[in-house]
Amino acid sequence: MLLFLWNKPTWVCAFLTYCTMVSCCGLLTSLKQPVPLKSVEVEVEVRDHVATVVSTLNYENKEDKPLEAVFVFPLPGDAAVCHFSAKIGQTEIVAEVKEKQEAREEYDDALSSGRQAFLLEESDQSPDIFSMSVGSLPPGESASIRLEYVTELAVQADEGLRFSLPAVLNPRYQPRGSEGNPVQVTSVPASLVPYSLSFSARVSSARPVSKVESNCPLDPLQYLNTEQTQATVKLSAGHKFDRDVELLIYYKDAHQPTAVVEAGQASAKPGTLMGDPVVMLSLYPEFPQAVMSSVASRGEFVFLLDRSGSMGSPMSNNGSPERIDSARDTLLLLLKSLPMGCYFNIISFGSRYEHIFPKSVEYSQQTMEEALKKVEEMEADLGGTEILEPLKHIYSQHCIPNQPRQLFVFTDGEVTNTKEVIDLVKKNSGSHRCFSFGIGEGASSALINGLAKEGGGHAQFITGTDRMQPKVMQSLRFALQPAVVDISVKWDLPEGVSVTDLSPPITALFQGQRSLVYAQLTGQSSEAAEGCVTVKYSLAGQPSQNQLCYSLKPAEDTGLTVHRLAARTLIRSLEMEEREHRGEGDGGVKKKKVVELSVQSGVSSAFTAFIAVNKSNGEAIQGPLVRRNVPTPMSIAASSYMMRMAQHMQSGPAPHFVHNKRRHEECCSEDDDDVDRFLLMDGLHDELNSEDDEDEDEDEGESVLMDGSHEFQELESDDDHSLLQRSSIDPKQPPRDPLLQLVSLQKASGCWVLDPALAAALGKTSEEVEKHKPVAVDEDVWATILALIWLHGFQMDAQEEWELLAMKAVSCLRAQRAAGVTESLEAGNTLLGCNVQKDILGF
Repeated sequence: MLLFLWNKPTWVCAFLTYCTMVSCCGLLTSLKQPVPLKSVEVEVEVRDHVATVVSTLNYENKEDKPLEAVFVFPLPGDAAVCHFSAKIGQTEIVAEVKEKQEAREEYDDALSSGRQAFLLEESDQSPDIFSMSVGSLPPGESASIRLEYVTELAVQADEGLRFSLPAVLNPRYQPRGSEGNPVQVTSVPASLVPYSLSFSARVSSARPVSKVESNCPLDPLQYLNTEQTQATVKLSAGHKFDRDVELLIYYKDAHQPTAVVEAGQASAKPGTLMGDPVVMLSLYPEFPQAVMSSVASRGEFVFLLDRSGSMGSPMSNNGSPERIDSARDTLLLLLKSLPMGCYFNIISFGSRYEHIFPKSVEYSQQTMEEALKKVEEMEADLGGTEILEPLKHIYSQHCIPNQPRQLFVFTDGEVTNTKEVIDLVKKNSGSHRCFSFGIGEGASSALINGLAKEGGGHAQFITGTDRMQPKVMQSLRFALQPAVVDISVKWDLPEGVSVTDLSPPITALFQGQRSLVYAQLTGQSSEAAEGCVTVKYSLAGQPSQNQLCYSLKPAEDTGLTVHRLAARTLIRSLEMEEREHRGEGDGGVKKKKVVELSVQSGVSSAFTAFIAVNKSNGEAIQGPLVRRNVPTPMSIAASSYMMRMAQHMQSGPAPHFVHNKRRHEECCSEDDDDVDRFLLMDGLHDELNSEDDEDEDEDEGESVLMDGSHEFQELESDDDHSLLQRSSIDPKQPPRDPLLQLVSLQKASGCWVLDPALAAALGKTSEEVEKHKPVAVDEDVWATILALIWLHGFQMDAQEEWELLAMKAVSCLRAQRAAGVTESLEAGNTLLGCNVQKDILGF
């Protein structure tokens, strides 16, 4: 956590010390102190679409004084942490779940009395950040910490299941006016992380495992049986902490509806969640094709784009384009793929927000061209990550009748008001569907998944060498599906068995996408008994249903995974209800229920923590306790930015920044408590790139870096580029991608026109194109057929990106009752050297 304030030379020195630390190899903390965390070992057990993760963290105190090691690290936002224990020598201490404040007090009391204690708690601000405190580790002592959690695996566009082990934790930006203290994160570049990681995964399913892919180097997949239903895979040696570890798991014919019934815990009381059987349904709805094909595509499409300073960072560390560049290209594809008759708008945000149109406008050639012109001018120059205000603005706009609102959110940010943002989306979930995209390493899984889950949409993550465009276009396909309404789940169970729903009501269904439902079964049934569940809904005014029948016999050896995931689902719902009704005089009833359920199930929550105290009769640990913050890896983008910031700071304050003295006096008191809201990494990056705030004076001459919740002011200049862009020599712009060059020429109607730009995009001269045109064929028909041939002949690897706009082109020709399609196809194949058949184009 960093803070740089004018007239605060101590903090200036601290900042420069940190920047020097970044550039020195082998330096472990800002004060050159050893880090007690030595290694992290991760073992993953994947069963179908659920993963159990066991992490072992090995600590060793090589100093001559007792230590308290504090480690702030990321976990998946929907993970259910269900076990925490410590082993010191031959003594194992298993933690209990207790109310958070009670656990903290017990931890502090243990340390003050010289006993060893271990505390694990979820951040108050975001469920994907945890803090682990290892207290009173004596000199020369070692400790092994075991952390276990279970998590669901998300279904990807290509039907793979995504498992992600978060490694990168970029410090979170604290929006202006947000409550609470930000999580204090000690981040260092991947090359300076002093501990190692070993990772292995075991995959098993009722269906064969076809392949496992990763964004990190893996050892070859090893099958454990001839049926290939079990396999293991390991992370290759030498992994660096410059990215999250992602596995994509593919089963043969995996995405079929399934049900797993898990027996309750033998020691738990019948009638309770942990004492009764729990069923987990995995539903994959199949919509009637006749209904799907008969529905006209329409809607109001609102694209919310992050233009904070960090969007100027590269997608990865291998010469990939900047995030903002990729986002601009994606918006081009999106705008070209929208159906005629819909409405749209583009809103971008940073420390403030801007919209292309005051309200959504009808999609036409004129409005599309106007929007694309503005998109081309967009840069990562709007400062911080203030996502809440533009969302409020969007929801303040009245919905357009018969045009269902579809919100697309693009951000690489991590914010401290995650829960507030998600609550706002849920509050407005009845008026729209929200599709979210996390860009780059370290994007908050709680934010991205929460936006989509509460907004009834779909979440995607773009990391490493991933291309943004195919993932976004997959979500556009979902958005173009008709909204499913009147969803209900009906249970048919044997006499004497009752059901209690544990999942919130299903609010969204998409063709072929999974929905998970948890329910508690109370009562007795024979092992041969069966149950059925029927999901009913209305699609395009027609009632439809999908049914699944399953055995009530409990599955063997599930390790209470289903119960814990069900508990986590119920806990999250209760937490959200507690936030919604806070201050309404209910006396914290929902909070009390969360604590009770968390303690009963042994699953973490926002209001509880895991606490373990070594109560053996050993001697009390003597001497003052020294705190050591264990660093987490920051993304490549963040660390490279810090290097450049160090150069600027060491050469003195940048002359083009001015400080508004009145604002400084308002936000920075002499009380250290007020300035303890440290500047977060993304906030530093973003605020350094922010533009002038319209409300502020510009004639004060003092320089200052403000804390992360306030604006940094920049003088107007001839160009409007960020500090990062001004401080480096712009490389020669690479030639535009041929696909995007062709797409950029398409009209809103879906057709192309015959002109020199199209000929160039096809790699031909205007004379060649004119010469091969059939005499009786209209020029636009000829141009459109050529574009379609080129796409199918040379760009099949990118079909997911252009498929929708190609379908629009075919629809355009059909609407015109275009003549000469066959002749144009034959002539176009000859000109372009292809062999594309008429039926492939969709005619």
